[in-house]
Amino acid sequence: MPSSFKIGDVTVGDGSLFLIAGPCVIESEEHAIKMAECIAGVARALKIPYIFKASYDKANRTSLKSYRGPGMKEGLAILRKVADAVHVPVLTDVHNAHDVATVAEYVDVVQVPAFLCRQTDLLVAAAKSGRAVNIKKGQFVSPWDMRHAVEKVRESGNERVLLTERGSSFGYNNLVVDMRSLPIMRKFAPVVFDATHSVQLPSAGNDAQSGGQPEFIPMLARAAVAAGVDGVFVEVHDNPAAALSDGANALDLKWLRPVLDELQAVHTAVTAARGNAI
Repeated sequence: MPSSFKIGDVTVGDGSLFLIAGPCVIESEEHAIKMAECIAGVARALKIPYIFKASYDKANRTSLKSYRGPGMKEGLAILRKVADAVHVPVLTDVHNAHDVATVAEYVDVVQVPAFLCRQTDLLVAAAKSGRAVNIKKGQFVSPWDMRHAVEKVRESGNERVLLTERGSSFGYNNLVVDMRSLPIMRKFAPVVFDATHSVQLPSAGNDAQSGGQPEFIPMLARAAVAAGVDGVFVEVHDNPAAALSDGANALDLKWLRPVLDELQAVHTAVTAARGNAI
């Protein structure tokens, strides 16, 4: 297992549990700051290190009619305001290699989307940005093959790389999570479990939108923490039914505290059991 590293005041890979959370897409400056403050308040109360996540552009929406976000210029400015106002590291995804340098001026973590996890130019650009790099595991990629994506980043001079599991394609319009993938990938990089995209039903909703099964978020997250992940990724919204992106698989803000309480209990129990076994 590679050594741990820092993202702001968040330590990744040292055996503790951290949180990546926020709305899928930036809906407005006011909403982004509100969500960051609410989530940070819960995380700080539970002493869980926290990274805010939101996208300035969702380039892989199902329909041309779907809301994509405020765009790079406005969105990055909002992310910087979130970081300054709430005092948390911020993460966003980037879809084009030529955008990475600009994005890196505003965020602490550059995220490579799952569908682009094999794109060498994007991975190399993210690595050379100097920011930490979170690579979402493609729904079509085996866990052991994600080693190649990690090596592209490390061989480009960046050791601060982590992987996020978000489920694997299972037939049409469905995802499943193979919990074996978590310890397999953790042999070569810290691992985060995306508890909300893993319950997505891609392109299976009405009006050319993806559906979801958010009732399974807590169960899958507990299983992932028991399997030994370093962090949990959760898209959180204060009104999922009105969310402009991925509301069908988002965790309602009101359930964040109870879910994190459970995850902490599982993490504490597993850590203690491992300590007693040594």
